[in-house]
Amino acid sequence: MSKQSGSLRRYVLTRIGLAVPMVLILLVLVFVLMRVAPGDPISAAQGGHLTPAQLAQKRHQAGFDKPLILQFWEYLRSVLTLNFGTTISDGRSVSSIIVQNGGVTLTLAVGAVVVALGLGVPLGLLAGRYRDSAGDTVTRVFAIVTYATPVFFLGLLAQLLFSSHLGWLPSSGQADTLVQLNVPTKTHILLLDALISGQWDAVWNIFQHYLLPWITLGLLIVGVFIRMIRINLIQTLQGDYVEAARARGIKESDVVVKHAFRNSLVPVVTVLGLQIAMLLGGAVLTEKTFNLSGLGSMLINYINSRDYIAVQGLVTFFALVVVVISMLIDFINALIDPRVRY
Repeated sequence: MSKQSGSLRRYVLTRIGLAVPMVLILLVLVFVLMRVAPGDPISAAQGGHLTPAQLAQKRHQAGFDKPLILQFWEYLRSVLTLNFGTTISDGRSVSSIIVQNGGVTLTLAVGAVVVALGLGVPLGLLAGRYRDSAGDTVTRVFAIVTYATPVFFLGLLAQLLFSSHLGWLPSSGQADTLVQLNVPTKTHILLLDALISGQWDAVWNIFQHYLLPWITLGLLIVGVFIRMIRINLIQTLQGDYVEAARARGIKESDVVVKHAFRNSLVPVVTVLGLQIAMLLGGAVLTEKTFNLSGLGSMLINYINSRDYIAVQGLVTFFALVVVVISMLIDFINALIDPRVRY
């Protein structure tokens, strides 16, 4: 085993070991927060619809009459087996909700990341290359405005302009009703199912419905990428190896793209991992604004119905997703930059 592969292996094992207490702390926080309110989840969700005897029976069946330490142990054991509980209001398995509605959130998040990188990388490159120019100033103002604007407000403006006023794009939903009925469900990701079945008209229809949500959510984090790439590109352009490349007579465009730009992208991977939590939080509001039946929209519905079991399961799933993606980002960083391993 080489020294580099050994250091990478140690880093991966160390990072996994550090993730265990992090996950445990997250589970404790979720468990405690869901029980801060007076009473119990059964009473909160159905207290006005059941008799005291029925409430007592429901609490006993759900185990809420047991000591908190036993409730937490059962909760922890369920999470380890990927069982996130059963909703109180409609009796659905939270795991089935994740499978059936998670494709919407996944499609929204992936498309938003593509939009954020597609705008943030070239704008950050231009702003860093032409520092303190008029274009740099406009780009920085754009980054600040998009970062500070609430995602639901931006979504409403996009609906008013591109749907209501111009009529270019649909204002809500992930596809027309007939399209959703005709596309066979294979992966629970409508766009992917349409691609697999070769229904190109359906693909175009789904793409049109998702375009505004993608742009809206992507603009939430595009400013972070612009600022990160700009700052790192400016610092990289001042490096000795860049000056050496210029001294060898290499064209300025090649110096920027082939030497400075490539190294300035390394921190972007880290920033992408840090933005996952913000992206998921923005997805909740974006789904509600555009009437997308993803996990964020389901979470709001269950909060409104005071179904704390469903809320606990969905929040736990979101927390685990953030932890896993953060670990993957760290592994990618270790592969790209060996200095991270030491």
